[in-house]
Parts: sequence; C-alpha cells; structure tokens
Amino acid sequence: MPRRRSWGRRLGVLFILLWSLVPLYWALNTSLQTDAQIGSKPAHYVPPSPSLHNYRALLGGSGEIPATIRQSTVNIFIECTAATIITVVLATLAAYAFARMTFRGRNVLFYAVLATMAFPAYTTLIPLYRIMSVFGLVNTYAGIVLVYVSGFLPLATWILHSYMTTLPLAIEEAGQVDGAGRMQILSRIVLPLAWPGVVSTAIITFLFAWAQFLFPLVLSSDNSTQPLTVAIAALQGRHTVPFGLLSSAGVFAIAVPAVIVVFLNRYIVNGLLSGSVK
Repeated sequence: MPRRRSWGRRLGVLFILLWSLVPLYWALNTSLQTDAQIGSKPAHYVPPSPSLHNYRALLGGSGEIPATIRQSTVNIFIECTAATIITVVLATLAAYAFARMTFRGRNVLFYAVLATMAFPAYTTLIPLYRIMSVFGLVNTYAGIVLVYVSGFLPLATWILHSYMTTLPLAIEEAGQVDGAGRMQILSRIVLPLAWPGVVSTAIITFLFAWAQFLFPLVLSSDNSTQPLTVAIAALQGRHTVPFGLLSSAGVFAIAVPAVIVVFLNRYIVNGLLSGSVK
C-alpha cells in the first residue's frame, strides 16, 4: 500500500510537470526555428537546426512587430518598477502605523484594508476605468500604475505589518528615550531590521505587476503604454504574425519572472519567514 501511494505521488508530480512545462518547452522550441520549419508537417518536436534568428530580429530588427515588442517591453518595466516602488513605500508607512501607533479606529481600518483582498479584483474594473477616464488617465503610465498600487497595497501592507509586529519593541523605545521621532525610528531602526521583509514584498509586488493582463488591456488601447503581456496577445489578432517572433517574445515575457523566482526565491522565503523568529 505505501508503495502504491509513492507511485501515485510520482505520477501526480509527473503529470503536473508535463502539464506546466510542455507549453513552455513548445514556445522555446518554436522560437528556435525558422518560419519554414515551424510550418512544416509533421511538426519538429526538437529544433532541427536551432537558431537565435528570431531573438535577434526581435531585439534589433526593423518592422512594426519588433518595434511594438520593444516598446511594450520598456512599458512593462516602467509600470512594474514604478508600481513596486510606490506600493512598498506606502505599505511600509501604513504597516508601521498599524503595528506601532495607537489611534482611534486603528483595528477597524486595518481589517477594512485587509477585507478588500476578499473581493475579486475584476469587480472594480469598470468603476476604475470610469474614474481614469474622468481624470484623463487612460493610456497613461500614471493610470496603470495607480491601478496596480491600489490592488497590491493591501497585500503588501499585510505582509509588512506581520513582519513589523515581530520586531523587538524595546529597541524603538530606546530610540524614543534618545529623542528620536517616529520617522527617525522608522528609517534608522525599523527599516534595517525589516529589510528582508521589504525586499520580499518588493519582489512579490513586481511579479504580480508583471503578470497583469486584463487591467492594462482595458486601460491602454495603444502601444504607447501597453505592457508586453498585452502587446503579444494584441498582435495575434491584428496581423499575420510570424510565430517565431511571437514565441520569442513569449519566452522573454516568461523568462524575466522565472529568473527572479529562481535566483531570488530564498530572499522571498527568508523575508516572509524570518519575521516570525526575529
């Protein structure tokens, strides 16, 4: 019986790996072939002569498609970076206020902030679009970044609040005895101790921003602000697109968060867990 369970687990893991990795492999396989090889029958399950031609065309080639992909890549980095910085700064201030300051309605306000995470984000799509239209923020970096920040801020605040509540209060009290104000205590005492939590929050926020699709699809209708995830999908229905170029763009869109997760995974885990043993 234990042996059957062991084989069942292995088969289950194998199925999940195949289900998850085969589409990624096929995109990589397609990106390394020429248009003639991609259109040939039967399909090539392994590139017959792997080539980086599609990647070179995407990065330095001329034409509408490479230019669109390059602009959307710049857009996604600008939007994700700006949203991450603003979210982390505001979440740090909010988390410290909820964790250390005493004011009327603190608990009610904190739980109200957390309660917003229980609502499906897409229920706010139409109201947000109307608000952005009124203020002229459709098709702007500011509009997309503001929507990202409003969506990510509750989670970021909760993560940092959970971290800051575990920090030793005696150190902050010593700073108050020495005459330090709240902002001095936050910047010189709390932030150095909470830095792993801040870094992990920033990484998670950046990954969430990179994965967004529906909100930027609605809020950006042209290539001036469309991120890479939206631009790739838009190109599929607008032109007869070379599948090699699209696959190359898709691999790049996947590679950035994959590299972050692989190389910074320990920072994410340590930042989220070390607060419990501070």
